[in-house]
Amino acid sequence: MTGIDYRFLTKKEPEKKLLKSFSKKAGRSHGEITVRHQGGGHKRKYRIIDFKREKNNVPAKVSAVEYDPNRTSFIALLNYADGEKRYIVAPEGLKVGDEIVSSEKTPLFPGNRLEMKHIPVGTFVHDIELQPGQGGKIARSAGNFATVMANEGGRTNIKMPSGEIRIVSGSCRATIGQVSNPEHNTIVIGKAGRNRWLGVRPTVRGSAMNPCDHPHGGGEGRAGIGLRRGPKTPWGKQARGVKTRRNKKWSNKFILQRRK
Repeated sequence: MTGIDYRFLTKKEPEKKLLKSFSKKAGRSHGEITVRHQGGGHKRKYRIIDFKREKNNVPAKVSAVEYDPNRTSFIALLNYADGEKRYIVAPEGLKVGDEIVSSEKTPLFPGNRLEMKHIPVGTFVHDIELQPGQGGKIARSAGNFATVMANEGGRTNIKMPSGEIRIVSGSCRATIGQVSNPEHNTIVIGKAGRNRWLGVRPTVRGSAMNPCDHPHGGGEGRAGIGLRRGPKTPWGKQARGVKTRRNKKWSNKFILQRRK
């Protein structure tokens, strides 16, 4: 079992005015299970994160870097010059006492937020907008970043964390740097109980089921998947190597190169 060293985090209790209660659904909609393997887990409150960063040209000082149970990255508490406090997704390398700002054009310091057309080619960015003013949607989880590939004609080409190359408007904003906690993917859960704390219920292999419960079920001893072309979901759909994106999706025109 391995974990993350949280000793460098600076604040133990979250900011009360930026907390919100929410009820867990345990993967159910109208009582029916729509997402399997969800339920239980430790009780938690939602931290209200500012993904828009619309306070332009108002400098903010980082007062704390905190743990957030609702996401894989850390969050930073900002104290703005006008007295307001907000949470943001913390970039790697941001420290208490640093001063950051959101503007149309700012210096390239981790945590600063600016428009894509002013970001040089090759810069790592995260928390990227898909539509101007919409708020960050892309590259928000631990250790993630996108790379600016080109700026031309009021549009910016970015290489997504998946490897896909996509066009966004040059007026969309992004935050400089990589998302914090890049060691998250090295964590070894170590025991089943630790997954239950996270709200993850047990996953049963299809080959361990009966034929009536799963296409992989049945057979004597440890049987394979049989004469099927490939692995199947419990509902008989192909499980691997199948494209799930619609051919006529409206945003296809913004994708220059699909991920491999």
